[in-house]
Amino acid sequence: MTDASLPALIQQMMQPGFYPHPVKEPIALIQTHVSYVLLTGDYVYKLKKQVNFGFLNYSTLELRQHFCHEEIRLNRRTARDLYLEVLPITQEGEQYQLDGTGEAVEYTLKMLQFPQESLLSNLFEQGQLQEKDIEELARIVAKFHAEAKTDEYISKFGEVPQVRAAFDENYQQSEKYIGIAQTQVQFDETQKFTDAFFAEKQDLLNIRITNNFIRECHGDLHLRNICRWQDQIVLFDCIEFNEPFRFADVMYDVAFAVMDLDARGRKDLGNVFLNTYIEQTGDWEGLQVLPLYLSRQAYVRAKVTSFLLDDPAIPQADKDAAAKTAAEYYKLAWEYTQPKQGRLVLMSGLSGAGKSTVARQVARLTEGVHIRSDAVRKHLGGIRLEEKGGSDLYTAEMTQKTYGRLLELGVKLASQGFTVILDAKYDRESLRKDAITLAQSQQVPLQIIYCTAPEEVLRDRLNKRTGDIADATADLLTSQQAATEAFNEEEKGYVRTLDTTTDWQGKLQQLLVG
Repeated sequence: MTDASLPALIQQMMQPGFYPHPVKEPIALIQTHVSYVLLTGDYVYKLKKQVNFGFLNYSTLELRQHFCHEEIRLNRRTARDLYLEVLPITQEGEQYQLDGTGEAVEYTLKMLQFPQESLLSNLFEQGQLQEKDIEELARIVAKFHAEAKTDEYISKFGEVPQVRAAFDENYQQSEKYIGIAQTQVQFDETQKFTDAFFAEKQDLLNIRITNNFIRECHGDLHLRNICRWQDQIVLFDCIEFNEPFRFADVMYDVAFAVMDLDARGRKDLGNVFLNTYIEQTGDWEGLQVLPLYLSRQAYVRAKVTSFLLDDPAIPQADKDAAAKTAAEYYKLAWEYTQPKQGRLVLMSGLSGAGKSTVARQVARLTEGVHIRSDAVRKHLGGIRLEEKGGSDLYTAEMTQKTYGRLLELGVKLASQGFTVILDAKYDRESLRKDAITLAQSQQVPLQIIYCTAPEEVLRDRLNKRTGDIADATADLLTSQQAATEAFNEEEKGYVRTLDTTTDWQGKLQQLLVG
């Protein structure tokens, strides 16, 4: 039976006879605070609700028509085959007609329907979303951002007044939910953090503009807007209704994906996404604005979920669930603003010793930033990560630049509360001394994890290595061993040794706090 509380048009669209093609019964209806989505089997029909939230205005037929066309145009950047056409809906008496010849009374977006189980959100809930999927997603998003449009007009949306406007609007529109879905302390401290960020870090935001990191992004990048279709990960349902939500720092998109995984209780997968993306782009400095956007994205989810509490068409049971969900998002938004103690972890050891494998696990355990010297070196050399470096990439001068860049990034980010894992051989006393001295001067805690394995294991690992950005081969081991300088007495206090041929995973947590 059709829900009588639904608009007459939606009630009719729930009936098979409304469509000029076969449908799969029963027709499923998905509601958000701004749209009705009808799943008919082969096709999806999406209608925009007649609402005006300030940041989103679908209040007139002309606006809804315009934004239907914008939705197709923008989503064809990443999901061309899914988005088909915009169709008018006409009316004769009490009857509505899809793609009729009369004057349109509404518009609907027609899309190909993919199996709902292929949504990354559903794959996640079924326990089928693996690290390799998240890594693939991060590479796709990195490529999308690299190709995304930017120009002088778009860049202006990175200016502090433009960025801040959305934050201020969020607080104004959510204040009435204090005591219902969030506490006064959470509200006050979250707002205090963002106010201070805009007051104290204008130069940082301006640098993001100068370096062309303000682009035409997706704007709503979470697992429900990503699917695996025809064996490819596809981004869809980007923001079409609000330029400031789409013309944004690329970290705005990254933060949404990370926050979504965090909110689902998988901070380890959020860490996988973040580190894979950052390694692909080389935008480690962008992490400095990440806490701002993490908090914003969690707050937005809290706010829009709170809006459901005011919608008379939403059943009470759904409202109760929405209030609980909103409270969780408000709390997460607040948590992102809380100060953290940063630290540096230096990896050390010969090629094949398992440094990167251990470093990845350290990053998962600490929500840390994993920076590989191989990636830094190739970004400095201007070559693709997958490309094998020539001899010019491995000169003494380039090695010095690589370690200098590693340390610069490490101390900068650790000083701002990140745990940073610098993944390199650190086989020379001078390189380690530079790191220790700078960390001490900046009062950043430092630890060295020294990975070891027998030579035959190192050679075997290097001979079997495939699909990695590291260029080191087994024939380099002899020269590496000869060049390696032992830890001096001062350094030994920082060093924890890990034999990677043992059950090191079980020892790592204790080692990190020891």
